[in-house]
Formats: sequence, structure tokens, C-alpha cells
Amino acid sequence: MADFSRTELLLGGEAMSKLNRARVAVFGLGGVGSYVVEALVRSGVGELFLADGDTVSPSNVNRQIIATQKTIGMQKTKAAEKRAKEINPDVKIVTFGEYFTRENAGAIDFSEFDYTADAIDMVSSKLLLVKLCDDACTPIISSMGTGGKLNPAKLEVADIYSTDTCPLARGMRRELRKMGIKKLKTVFSRETPFSPGGYVSADGRHTPGSCAFVPAAAGLMIASEIVKDIAGV
Repeated sequence: MADFSRTELLLGGEAMSKLNRARVAVFGLGGVGSYVVEALVRSGVGELFLADGDTVSPSNVNRQIIATQKTIGMQKTKAAEKRAKEINPDVKIVTFGEYFTRENAGAIDFSEFDYTADAIDMVSSKLLLVKLCDDACTPIISSMGTGGKLNPAKLEVADIYSTDTCPLARGMRRELRKMGIKKLKTVFSRETPFSPGGYVSADGRHTPGSCAFVPAAAGLMIASEIVKDIAGV
């Protein structure tokens, strides 16, 4: 059984009971989402729903805490589950080993979650996730862009309509207004994307450069907001 006594000294016994009873969903287990899971497990959250259709690749090792030489080729949901169980054998893990899309969204009951973390890259899936959480009255916090960034101190927690600088946040603001979404808690960066980073792959997708510390810091900030909101501190 995991020992959360140091966290209990900080938050108190009642808060720890709330965290133990909580069911939190994390969509996307990359550089941001893998650190969200790490911090939630280490904070005593009792149940996690983990969604990602990807496998661990060598290019993930620079920034994803579930990515090691031993996990390359593993499904990310399984790698995250294994790591979570090694930290806290009592944590309950439900895995959804698919990319979240409109086609499979109906298989998920969002009203069952106490909180949802959006760490998805695809804008259409992010928007769908926000809409379904809004419909279910489930709290959600969404990660904006962390690629092409070098300074974790530029990260902030803010409502989507108070964000600036981040191109992803700008596109999300525009679409969320059209959808009638009034608010969305986010973690975003005011850092201008570092210009040399990134390449265009054969399929035309732009892949930004990334580092170990900005996605990790964003994930830890998201987990912090979730823990504080659930614990009521």
C-alpha cells in the first residue's frame, strides 16, 4: 500500500479521503498527460481512466515519463497502468486504448468522472471532449500547446478566454465561442514558440520540437489544479 502521509500532512485527512474516492479521466498520455497521471497517482487519487491509442516510440523518451528503453513498443495505456500500479498497487486503472474520436465517444460516460484532464493533440478531439464534459457537467482542464517551448516559467493557469500568445489557444477560443462554451480552465504558455524547432513529416503534419521540462511542468500544473479542486483546498 502506498504511503501518502506527507501529502496528508499538507492537505489533511478529509482531503485525502476525497482524493481516494475520486475518479479522474486523462485523455492523452504524451509529454503532458503522462505527468498528469504520475502526479495524480502520487497524490492518492483512487481511480484513473486512461485514454490513448498510441504506442511508446523512441522519440517519446525525451519528454514522456512512461517512455523508457523497456517500454518502447508498449501501448501507452498499458505502460501508464504498469507504472501507476508500481507506485500505488491499490489504484484502480481503467484503460481505453484508442484515440478519442467522435466515432468512439459514445462508449464513455463522462458523468462518471469527477474530473477530466485533456492532454490531446488533435484540436477536433479536444473540442469534442470539452463539449461532452460541458454537457455532463464534469469539470475539465485542458492543456494548450507545449511544443516549441523552452521556458516552463511562462506557463500559466487561466480561462481559455484570458489566454494569449499560444496559437492552439487562439484556435480553441474561436471554435468554443461558436459552440457556446462559456469557460474552460487551461494551462497555457505565454512563450513565443522557439522558431528553429519542428519539421513537416511525409503526411504533411507539422511536428514541433520538444523538451523534457515544459510538457512535464504543464502536466504537473494540471494535476495540481485537479487535486486542489477535488480536495477543496
